[in-house]
Amino acid sequence: MDQHQVVANWKGNMYFEADAPGGMVKLDAAEDVGGQNKGNRSKPLMLVSLAGCTGMDIALLVQKMRIEVAGISIEVTGYLTDEHPKIYNRVHVLYTFKGDNVDREKTEKAVNLSFDKYCGVIAMFKSFAQVTKEIRYS
Repeated sequence: MDQHQVVANWKGNMYFEADAPGGMVKLDAAEDVGGQNKGNRSKPLMLVSLAGCTGMDIALLVQKMRIEVAGISIEVTGYLTDEHPKIYNRVHVLYTFKGDNVDREKTEKAVNLSFDKYCGVIAMFKSFAQVTKEIRYS
């Protein structure tokens, strides 16, 4: 069984440095809640993780399916509940493919494979939030 481990070390106030596979991540709270804005917020990092997971799927699938694209952008928007604990109850993923002659049928297939089958982070989000997707071309 695979496992991942991170270790977050307190550096004072609300600031932590987390040793994670791939490098160190700085975590802090905003000044209005007692932090010093020295690092990332925990919840948005979950959205970064989702974008990275599906993005890596798409990058691999674009190569395997020989889809010609000039660029790929993935925008993830999370909507928090009003009550504590504030969690993401809705998440929207916008995939934008850039290029002159992008094969729409193949890109939609790649997005659907990532969204419905391969991306474990999306699967985790689906257990507690409504996750929707949209595809654009530019």
